[in-house]
Amino acid sequence: MQAVITLWKGSCLLPVKLQKILGKVFGNFLLIVASKRKRIARANIQVCFPLMTSQQQQKLLCNNFKCLGDSIFQTGSAWFWSDVKIQEGVEYEIKGLELLNNTNTKLGNLVLFKHSQHLELDARLLGLNVEIFGVSRSHNSPIMNKLQNQGRLSSIKATADKNNPRKFLKWLMEGKNVLYAIDQDYGWENSIELSFFQNPAATITTTKKIIDVTKCNLVFVNSYFKKRKLVLELELINHSDLDSGQLAQKINNLMEEKIILHPEEYLWVHRRFKSTLGKNFYK
Repeated sequence: MQAVITLWKGSCLLPVKLQKILGKVFGNFLLIVASKRKRIARANIQVCFPLMTSQQQQKLLCNNFKCLGDSIFQTGSAWFWSDVKIQEGVEYEIKGLELLNNTNTKLGNLVLFKHSQHLELDARLLGLNVEIFGVSRSHNSPIMNKLQNQGRLSSIKATADKNNPRKFLKWLMEGKNVLYAIDQDYGWENSIELSFFQNPAATITTTKKIIDVTKCNLVFVNSYFKKRKLVLELELINHSDLDSGQLAQKINNLMEEKIILHPEEYLWVHRRFKSTLGKNFYK
């Protein structure tokens, strides 16, 4: 494992143009050898885009794996590059950053984001421009967990495990910005069945509870590549008069709306419907 990490760090020192070429090559390689991940992604694409022809679905699958290959280097850049190198080597634009600089109101911001394959780079760019904290989940590998924590702390002030809500609730009550991703299947604890791409999906409903306790704002950050530029767009989510289920569905709808615009960049290799359509759905 350590040798792989060393090779990964070394590859991230290569010129950006060469990294992009290697990313595409690695993505095509994964499409051949990562049969389990390909099976999961194909099943998700088929059920979420039923109106696509089989040829269109296959093209999306291939492009998705090319983005997956790119994400190896994007994550490496986010974790291993210095602030100066990030600013010089990554073309990006952040729209609505003023939403996270509301120090006059003393209200925290719960910043929701979707699982784009370049999410680590998204977080690094936000962290370069505003003080931000994060909610994360531990990696199964102790080595990768240590590397992940070190990498994320290069831009995020601190992280809290999703199972330790007191920590990030305190940050929000202190007026901090907290990144939180809720668009995966975390089982039925704190989840209910809602619609996602017109399919039943286990969906976390704790967002409303967090807002009620901390009185924080709810912000969504959408990220996508526009040619070579990485664009991050921040917007407020109006949650007034919505109960926990209604707000969770509104968030699902917003996620879906943004994913459709750049579907190849989304993390389709996650078993999003395992709790509703069953684990056998991905076999």
